[in-house]
Amino acid sequence: MTLLDTEARSAFLRDHADWALDGETIHRTYVFADFNEATGFVVRVALLAETADHHPDIDIRWNKVLIALTTHDSGGLTAKDTDLAAAIDAL
Repeated sequence: MTLLDTEARSAFLRDHADWALDGETIHRTYVFADFNEATGFVVRVALLAETADHHPDIDIRWNKVLIALTTHDSGGLTAKDTDLAAAIDAL
């Protein structure tokens, strides 16, 4: 899979301002009312990830969920990452 160029990265971040770029990874923290809501969100993300055959790093901290995406086998950020991030935002 082709790595995203600077323009594509910038366009994604412009359209999804809650996501941040750290090297070759995009990440976002979602905040929920409690642990139950946070884990329910993670289950919905997992279903999306399985469908996309692309799996994010997920860190749950009580009511906070950190999602991090990069395409390891391509060595960086690809459309797989930005497409899944956009789908997660739509949940």
